[in-house]
Amino acid sequence: MSPARDTQRAKVYEADQFVRTVFERADEHGLRAIEVLGSQVTLPIERRFASIESVQTYADKVLGLNWIRDRWPRATEPVRIRARAGTAAAHYEFATATLAVPLHTRNTAWALREFVVLHELAHHLDPDPDHPAHGPEFCSRYLELVDGVIGPEAALLLRATLADCGARVG
Repeated sequence: MSPARDTQRAKVYEADQFVRTVFERADEHGLRAIEVLGSQVTLPIERRFASIESVQTYADKVLGLNWIRDRWPRATEPVRIRARAGTAAAHYEFATATLAVPLHTRNTAWALREFVVLHELAHHLDPDPDHPAHGPEFCSRYLELVDGVIGPEAALLLRATLADCGARVG
């Protein structure tokens, strides 16, 4: 059986890009208080990474969290982090449990950041490789990771943005 069609991919990527931009602007201007769905929230700090090794350490620690191991059995399967030759996107390789991260694009390490790693870990935790890669189940896992690791304010922003982009969560 082949994987289901990934109809939400563009919507999820659009939401990701918007959320990353909001966090970048908060970092640039030092203004962390924003309004989301009529609520004033203070954005937490998003972790950035300096190397593949630091991403590996972070991924290992996230997968080692008790609540994540209790929630998703695949958290016990180690993930390997490697540099990606391309610069356009990070991706997850289910067959080898490998997260591939581009190191630099136009002198920036845009992918060496917490949202990107959690997005890819949400793929790793999927128990069924035949699910749509960015379907409602993926969005739920991703939101749970963001909520539990970065914080509920980040998850609220991501949830609102996914909804605004038309991505289903469930």
